[in-house]
Amino acid sequence: MLRRRKTKSSQIEITSPDKRIKCRFTIKNGRIGYSVYVNDSVLIRNSRLALNICGEGVLGDNFSLIRAQHIDHSETVEMPWGEDRFIDNSYHETSFFVAENRTLGRIMTIRFRVFNTGVAFRYEVPPQPKFRQITIQDELTEFGFNPSSVAFKIPAFMPDRYEYNYEKARLGDLSEPVHTPLTIKTPDGIFGCIHEAALYDYGSMTLEAKNATMRCVITPLSDNTKAHVVLPFSTPWRVVMIANSAIDLTKNRLIYVLNEPPNQDFSWVRTLKFIGIWWAMYVGEWTWAPGDKHGATTAHAKEYIDEAVKLGVSGLLIEGWNDGWEGDWLKNGVNNKFTVATPDFNLPEVAKYASKRNIELVGHHETVGFVDNYENQLEEAYDYYAKNGIRYIKTGYAGSKMIINGRPEYHHSQRGVNHYQKTIEMAAARHICLDIHEPIKGTGIERTWPNLLTREGARGQEYEGGSLSPSHACYLPYTRLLSGGMDYTSGIFDIENPKKRIFTTIARQLAYFVVIYSGMQMAADRPSMYSGRYNELFNFIRNVPINFEKTVPLAGEIGEYYVVARKDRDSADWYIGGVTNEEGRTISVKLDFLEDEKYQATIYSDAKNSDYKSNPLVYETNTKKIKSGDTLSIYIAPGGGFAIRLQRL
Repeated sequence: MLRRRKTKSSQIEITSPDKRIKCRFTIKNGRIGYSVYVNDSVLIRNSRLALNICGEGVLGDNFSLIRAQHIDHSETVEMPWGEDRFIDNSYHETSFFVAENRTLGRIMTIRFRVFNTGVAFRYEVPPQPKFRQITIQDELTEFGFNPSSVAFKIPAFMPDRYEYNYEKARLGDLSEPVHTPLTIKTPDGIFGCIHEAALYDYGSMTLEAKNATMRCVITPLSDNTKAHVVLPFSTPWRVVMIANSAIDLTKNRLIYVLNEPPNQDFSWVRTLKFIGIWWAMYVGEWTWAPGDKHGATTAHAKEYIDEAVKLGVSGLLIEGWNDGWEGDWLKNGVNNKFTVATPDFNLPEVAKYASKRNIELVGHHETVGFVDNYENQLEEAYDYYAKNGIRYIKTGYAGSKMIINGRPEYHHSQRGVNHYQKTIEMAAARHICLDIHEPIKGTGIERTWPNLLTREGARGQEYEGGSLSPSHACYLPYTRLLSGGMDYTSGIFDIENPKKRIFTTIARQLAYFVVIYSGMQMAADRPSMYSGRYNELFNFIRNVPINFEKTVPLAGEIGEYYVVARKDRDSADWYIGGVTNEEGRTISVKLDFLEDEKYQATIYSDAKNSDYKSNPLVYETNTKKIKSGDTLSIYIAPGGGFAIRLQRL
């Protein structure tokens, strides 16, 4: 029988496989903590680990270590789709079994994993001697970074959820809660990113500064508690991604390997490139609501299906097809019906027409956050799509909060998390893939549930027209995209339309298909914009794959620029994309990552006189022979970008 140690102080270290990162677990005077070192320099000073249980007090004070169990693990994880086919999953793990030094005698396990690219830990709470379920009042986890570090952040608990511009601030000066992923640059030049993995049945973690330390703040429920859980229970993994540079940070895939492999067959899942009856509404040609300018009619849908065939894309999104878009749809969303079409739209007829033309339909469910209304129809609505052969759904939750059980809840609360998970599992049971807008943030669950192909979760191009700066897309790879793919709705060519002015160059629109990964990629403009003078540009969109074998970030700095190369999973070809902020720059692209010797490069770039404000539509194309080891010099105009296709010869 294991004996409890008499001392209330313990210290055990865990190192990464390459010994560069070290995590130190401590119990000092009964209080549990940890610290993290990189190359023997402090990254996270000693920080608290504890849970505050309603009616039971703090779980993490006055504890002793009972035993520590260590394992070494090494494997390669194969992903069914995504940015990288293979992900290394090598780590050293220690599980710390701790028990309370008082009459309650409560117990828990804190499990640490130390990788070459970061540290992860979680709380595991077994059934207790006196109770089998608990209510979390607070999670007292801390991340003691140097307060002089720089943070790249968006605010939490705001009406537009995650849809805010990223800002740079001194970590110790943060005065409001912020979302994760929270990317941090220390005074020593080390980059860290605080996030979480495997978020189930729990509120999302946000962070706030307290006494110069970042403290976990779990998104509250409407009753002001954080989570109601049945034991045994494990929190999500708390993750600190670590890199020596900003560009190396973008390689991090820890959140995926911290999720379990799928427990069912997902061989039916397919990524998708699609167009949509969507952008025409934004520029005022059509409307979501029925009327003289209604976009989602049977006739329009068939026209778009024919255009998809001509363009060589595989899918079509149809928004505004169902009953409920009349009037102020943001207020009237409680009346949305998800199996009732408008009088001018025949869904079975359109679905049959699409099937004959080998085009996948992407169904649309805009809930406006009225989850009670949606869940009352959920099973019937998903069955309706499945019956009509629709295997993709874009969902939306545009309200500032969700209405669940008659109460307003944050989208990223425990109840919101559980609703999103319900839709994923219900879709999987019907072989349906999802694109979730106004989502819960990505925490790597796509490994377990590959039918979740993409999500929004940040400002996308629907915010163009004045609310997006060129720097926004230069923040995303180092922040939001560390949590997984994003439906950015790229490929807008009608840049100077006064109804929705786009503040990029046209070459940058191609770059997005490489720079911003998504398992469902939308060529978002109207089909008419992809023919004629811009057909050669659309050739790149048509050919760029969605599944990649390998991703190699090449150069960049947060908020300034980003350049990345990706290898096609189904051929020997590579694709390179790059974007910059408001400043023009010339980039040297070294091709030493190429595995074969000779390629033909087709380069789509800004012209010397391109400018996102004054001259966005000029571009250059260039074809040249290159070989492994060459260097390409590419000019990127202010607010611009470039895209390259490398075809092996």
